[in-house]
Amino acid sequence: MSIAEIFRVLGRRWYVMVPMTLLSLLAGGYLYTTVPVTYESQSQLALLNSSRVARPAPSYGNTLAYASGSLIGTADVLIRALQSAETVEVLRGHGITDEYGVEFAAQAEGPLLTLTVKGDDRDRVLDETRRLTDYAAEQLQQLQEQARVPDGYYVQSARIVPPQKPVSQPKSRYQKVAAVVVFGVAGAFVLAFVVETCSAARRRGRGLAGFHDTAPAVRPGAGRLRVALTRPLDATAVLTGYLALALFLPSNLALPALGGAGTPANVFALLGLFWFLATWCLGRIAPAPGTRPMRLVVLVLAVTVLMSYIANQDRISTQKEILAADRGLIVLLVWVALVVLATAGIQDRERLDVLLRRLVVMGSVVAALGLYDFFTGTNIADLLRIPGLSSSTASVEVMDRGSFTRPRSLTAHPLEFSGMLAILLPFAIWHAFDPAREHLGRFKRWAPVVLLGGGLPLTVSRTSIIGVAVVVLIMVPRWKPQRRWTAIGILLGSVAVFKVLVPGLIGTITGLFSGSLNNADSSTQARTIKYPKIYEYFLQDPVLGRGFGTFTPERYFFTDNQYLLTVAELGALGVACLLLLGLSGVHNGGAVRRLARTESDRELGQAFFASAMVALVISATFDTLSFPMFAGVFFLLIGLGGSCLGFVRREAEAKAEPEAKAMPGRAAAPAAPAPGSAPSARTTGSSPAPDSPRLVEI
Repeated sequence: MSIAEIFRVLGRRWYVMVPMTLLSLLAGGYLYTTVPVTYESQSQLALLNSSRVARPAPSYGNTLAYASGSLIGTADVLIRALQSAETVEVLRGHGITDEYGVEFAAQAEGPLLTLTVKGDDRDRVLDETRRLTDYAAEQLQQLQEQARVPDGYYVQSARIVPPQKPVSQPKSRYQKVAAVVVFGVAGAFVLAFVVETCSAARRRGRGLAGFHDTAPAVRPGAGRLRVALTRPLDATAVLTGYLALALFLPSNLALPALGGAGTPANVFALLGLFWFLATWCLGRIAPAPGTRPMRLVVLVLAVTVLMSYIANQDRISTQKEILAADRGLIVLLVWVALVVLATAGIQDRERLDVLLRRLVVMGSVVAALGLYDFFTGTNIADLLRIPGLSSSTASVEVMDRGSFTRPRSLTAHPLEFSGMLAILLPFAIWHAFDPAREHLGRFKRWAPVVLLGGGLPLTVSRTSIIGVAVVVLIMVPRWKPQRRWTAIGILLGSVAVFKVLVPGLIGTITGLFSGSLNNADSSTQARTIKYPKIYEYFLQDPVLGRGFGTFTPERYFFTDNQYLLTVAELGALGVACLLLLGLSGVHNGGAVRRLARTESDRELGQAFFASAMVALVISATFDTLSFPMFAGVFFLLIGLGGSCLGFVRREAEAKAEPEAKAMPGRAAAPAAPAPGSAPSARTTGSSPAPDSPRLVEI
C-alpha cells in the first residue's frame, strides 16, 4: 500500500480523522495551560572521613566506613536510608511534601551526593531543598550513633553546593502534552481505517466494488514526488528505512519530548506499524503462513511487561521511575513493530534476502566508522549535530583501555559497538559464501567480513572476543574440511597481523581475561559486587520485578548484565521470557538449517543460529537491551529468522507434496492386518523400503 492511498483513505474518512485530531489538540492545549510548571532545585553533599582515619584503620573505628577506606559504600547506605518509605513519612512531617531524590552526583568518582527537589511552587521547592540537605546531615549522624561509632571516628558531611535557585523544568509538561496528542492522532488513524474496512465490506455485500480492490495506477507524466508517493511500499522498504535511521544516526540522539525512547528510528518503526495495520485493514496484505510462533513469543514478552507495569502502580515510585516505565512501554511497542513487520510483512523470499544484505552493508559502514575512531583517537558520533534532536544520555567521552582508544562509532558505548559487530558477523560470512553474490567479486563479498571481524578486537573488550569465539565454534565445525582448515589458518594469521599492525593489543586483551579469572580486574569486581544487591531487589518483587525500564543507573547502578537487569525489572518471569526469546532465535536457525534444500539456505540458518547464540551469551557481559541500536537489530533478526523459517518450511512442504502424490502407497500409513490375512512386511520382521519413513517425515 502506498503513502498516497493512506492519505486518500484519511481524506475520505475526514469526519473521523478531523474531529478526533481536533479533540486531541484541544486536550493537549488544556493540559499545557492547566498543568503547572515544575521547578527543580539541587544541592550537593560530600562525605569526609574522620580526622583519626590514619590510626587505626577506619574500619576499626567506624563500621560504616568499610575496611578499604572508601566512603562510597557509606554514601550508598545514606542514599538508601533517605529514599526508604519510612524516611518519606518522616520528611512529610518536616514539611517536605514534594518529590525529592538523592543519588550519586553525575560522573563523580567519590562520595559526592546530589539532592533534588521538584515541585510547582518556586519558593517552597527552595525551602524544602534546604530542609532536605540539613536532614541528610542529621541522618548520617544518626546512622553512626546507631552503629555506636566511637567519638572521633564519625564520617562528616560538607555542603559543597548550597541549595540552588529553582529553575523551571518544562519537559515534563511537554511530554504529557505530546503523549495526549500522539495518542489521539494514532487513535483517529486506526479508527479511520476501521471505518473504511467496514464500509468496504458493506459495499461488497451489496455487490459493489470496494474502493481498494485494485491499486491505483500512476498517472502518465507524473513528477518524481507523485511517483514516490504512489509507489506501493512493502515491509522490506519500511525496515530498510528503519535500519538507515538506526545505524546511521547516533543512537543517543532522540526527540526531546519523548526522551530516550524517541529516537528517529523508533518513531519510524511505529509509523511502519501503522502502515502495516492500514494495509492489513484494507486486505492488501496477510500475515505470511508459518510465521506465527515468533509473534506469539513476543506477545508473551509484551504481556509480561504489561503485567509488571500494572503490578507496580501501587508501589511508591519517583517521577523518574514512572517516566522510565512509560518509556519502556514505547520501546516494547517498537520491538513488537519490528517483529510484526519482519514476520507478517515480508511476503517474498527475495525481499528477505535483500533486507539481510542491506543490513550487512549498513553494519559494515558502522564498523568502518569504528575503525576510523580507533586509529584517529576520536569519537565521530560527537561531531554530528542534527537540528531537533538532543542527546538522551550524558555525553560519553573517548574511552581508553591500556594505551588504546575504544571505538564506539555511532553507537552509545564500545560494548554496544562490539555486540553489534558480533551479531552481524555470521550474516557477513553467509553473504560472502552466497553463490548468488559471486558476480560481485571477492572484494565486495569479503569486505564486510573483514570490517566486522577486524573491528571486533579493536574494541578492546571481553565481549567482542567472546562473540567471535561463539561464532567460530558454531559456524566453523559445520563447514567442509577444506573451508574449515582455511578458516583456521586465516584466524591464526589474523592474530599475527594484529600483533604487527597494533602492537600490544593482543597482550591487553589477554590481560583482561587473566584478570577476570584471578578476580583482579576492576571491571569484573564492579560486576560481581552488585550480585548481592540485585538479589535484594529480586526478593522484593520476585515474580514481576519493579517494572520494565525503571532500574535506571541514575537512581540505582549499572548492572552490566542483561539477565541481572531483567531480574530486577521483570523478576523471574521476565528472565524466562528473555531466555525464551533467545532460544526461539536459536530454534529458528536450527530449523532453517535442517529443512533447507540448498547449501546457501543451510548457511543462512547457521548464521541465524550463531547470531542468536551470540546474543544469549553476551547478554551476560552487558545490558544489551538497554542500548537502542543493538536491541532494535536483535529483535529485527529474531523476526527475520521466523520469517525465513516460514519460507523454508513452505518450500519443503511444497516439494514434498508432489513426491507424496507420486508414491501414495509409501506415503500412506500401513493399515492393521485383518484377522486371518497374510502378515505384512512390518509384522514378519522384513524391513520396508529405506526411503519410505523419510518421505513420511517430510
